[in-house]
Amino acid sequence: MRDVCVIGLGLIGGSVLRAARAAGRTVWGATASRDDADRARAEGFDVTTVEEALGRDPEALVVLAVPMPALPDLLRKVPAGTRLTDVTSVKGPVHDAVHRYAKQVRFVGGHPMAGTSRSGWEAGSEDLFRDAAWVVTPEEADDHLNDVMRLALDLGAHVVPTTPEEHDEAVARISHLPHVLAAVLAAVGAGGGPLALALAAGSFADGTRVAGSRPELVRAMCEGNRDALLTAVDDALGRLGAARGSLASTGGLAKTIEAGHEGRTMLVNQPPRARVTIDLTKPGALAALRNLGARGGRVVGLNGSTADAETS
Repeated sequence: MRDVCVIGLGLIGGSVLRAARAAGRTVWGATASRDDADRARAEGFDVTTVEEALGRDPEALVVLAVPMPALPDLLRKVPAGTRLTDVTSVKGPVHDAVHRYAKQVRFVGGHPMAGTSRSGWEAGSEDLFRDAAWVVTPEEADDHLNDVMRLALDLGAHVVPTTPEEHDEAVARISHLPHVLAAVLAAVGAGGGPLALALAAGSFADGTRVAGSRPELVRAMCEGNRDALLTAVDDALGRLGAARGSLASTGGLAKTIEAGHEGRTMLVNQPPRARVTIDLTKPGALAALRNLGARGGRVVGLNGSTADAETS
């Protein structure tokens, strides 16, 4: 198992550091937040400067866990040859930044689909990634991809391979749009005044939970995926417009409510998966992995040169 260096010790980075240590890895990290650094050290973690952390072991797996706006300056500091991955919630812009600012590294993009509305070191947990999907966006099937997938599996996640473009289109709909809709819903509810907020119960609390996230982090995430998010917002606006038109003309919302119920049912009752094996040494391994992810499949284990997978 490779040692793990984590740069950025907020909710996700701090959870990676904790979970990697729990999995038996040697770990260390760095963060620009003095509070997060002090709290991590108080729990016995090795936290140092970014420069020292990046230069400690050229064979370590380095995980970048900083907001998208901080990536360019950080990437300029990454030594050539570094084995690099990230946990950023957009992938196209990250791949572009790596190719621009850190051309001589070995990189596989990553995004664990886990989190809470809280932030900072204290929000993290070594169990955060248990049973979560961990996206990888490799550009080739090689030993570095295996290292990144192995880390995700060791942290309790399953691995979903895809391309940066397909990832960004998907998360615009199931992650970034929900943040925008939660913000709108919270503002509309607050606009109802004290009575509305006093009556707010489960549906409003559930629908607005992520609006409690730090605004600057939400902006960095959503604005970093602008093009794909615009498409998702247009889809949502079209459906809201249709709902308004139906409500105004007939007083009915049947199509909107039924479509939403069907979508939720599809999420809850996903089809059973079949077990398959992918030979990672064959020339078509990268295409096979991407095809697996496109079908809603996932890698659940690595066995030498093969990946144990489940496909819908």
